[in-house]
Amino acid sequence: LAVTPQRLSIIAALLNSTAHPRAEEIFAQVRDLHPHISLATVHRTLETLCRIGEARKVTVLHDSARYDANLTPHQHVVCVRCRRIRDLEIGGLERLLGGNPALEGYQTLGWSLEIQALCDDCRAPTTERRAARHQGNRGHGRRGAAAQE
Repeated sequence: LAVTPQRLSIIAALLNSTAHPRAEEIFAQVRDLHPHISLATVHRTLETLCRIGEARKVTVLHDSARYDANLTPHQHVVCVRCRRIRDLEIGGLERLLGGNPALEGYQTLGWSLEIQALCDDCRAPTTERRAARHQGNRGHGRRGAAAQE
């Protein structure tokens, strides 16, 4: 992989992000420094980094590819609404997989664990709407009395 200013900027953008950015997000960031860079160059560079083991592709919930510069063993939690990804480290997975008879006949090279959830920000509006509805029902006949119980 030839070292170019554009590639160095792509690598820096990836390394400085914990948000598992899409190629388009890296492109927008790098374009400020290199106005003539193309999205195709960013895609090719990211794919090359993945191929040589310097980055990893995270494709969640049938979404577009996201990229991760964290190569240490870890898992992900993904918000199913906003698609935010956060790294997790769940201990003991090596032991769980190490002697698992279901893997007999295979040499484990790695694994990917993705936990699908709702983040606090995406849950908040629903909770706030529920609380407001509960407050609005107070003192309004039998239904409001039941809501208070």
